[in-house]
Amino acid sequence: MTPTLHDVARLAGVSIKTVSNVINGHPHVRPDTRRNVERAVAELGYTPNLTARNLRSGRTGAIALAVPDLALSYFAELAGMVIARAEERGVVVLVEQTGGERERERELLRSPRLGLTDGLIMSPLGLDAADLAARPGAYPTVLLGERVFDAPLDHVTMRNAEAAQAATAHLLDAGRGRIAVLGAHDGDADGAAGLRLQGHRAALAAAGVALDPELIVATRFWDRSGGADAVRDLVARGVAFDAVFGLNDTLALGAIRALQEAGLRVPHDVAVVGFDDLDEAQYSIPSLTTIDPGRRWIAQTAVDTLLGRVAAASDIPHRVQSGEFTLRVRESAPGRR
Repeated sequence: MTPTLHDVARLAGVSIKTVSNVINGHPHVRPDTRRNVERAVAELGYTPNLTARNLRSGRTGAIALAVPDLALSYFAELAGMVIARAEERGVVVLVEQTGGERERERELLRSPRLGLTDGLIMSPLGLDAADLAARPGAYPTVLLGERVFDAPLDHVTMRNAEAAQAATAHLLDAGRGRIAVLGAHDGDADGAAGLRLQGHRAALAAAGVALDPELIVATRFWDRSGGADAVRDLVARGVAFDAVFGLNDTLALGAIRALQEAGLRVPHDVAVVGFDDLDEAQYSIPSLTTIDPGRRWIAQTAVDTLLGRVAAASDIPHRVQSGEFTLRVRESAPGRR
């Protein structure tokens, strides 16, 4: 016969309520009790009747995550962290890719597919405040990313400008005076590129170093080819530089490749700093000095905030939350020469 909740409780020597708390991921269960219940669940082969549970609670036990592109390492790693946290909290994640396109993001906000989930974590690139205000209903939503909208929604973001200022200050402190910035976007004021460039300028101003427009290189894509092409362009134009700040890690990693092709040694001739602290940053040759913007905290906070909103609806004030960042000093920019 199919094992029941009562069977698990009897074998573990606990109450049915305790078994339910363990299965639903409630945090206030003693570790030894949790182990006993999990052992009984495994021994009996018990699986919760999710359909019945969801009918009783009015919830699906699933949340949605929408990111621009899983081919980008940052979003792939972030998605993995969101899924891991959701699993800890006893829910599953349905992942959507939007391409960062406004129409696809707007379509997702109106999509009946969201009816399969209890809430949405979204990293928008194209949406504006009007799009968010026009979304139907009071569907629980947490936004990720740089742009903080004037909308009654929870927002989890990072300290882009402050972190970029710390990255540039590190290079300046190491005696680098000609810092090329890769990944600028024309007209971007409140996105990642604009905010990180703002932080770079603040560090230069604090050190009394003039900004040279020739050192700010725009790229269409924030990928390795964009970083490599930007460095090749600087070298071809004969622009002197002794450091590179890639506005994300993939730009910085592409830059390292192009610098090596040009016969420039990293960090002896040119120091390189990135932003994101991707897993591969510590395994590149040389390993990449970079900013850890607190991605794990961002992922965990987004999941916890969304599930809190699902459980309490409008009883929780909407918040903008920003994590702490860390400069990870590695071989590509070790410090003062």
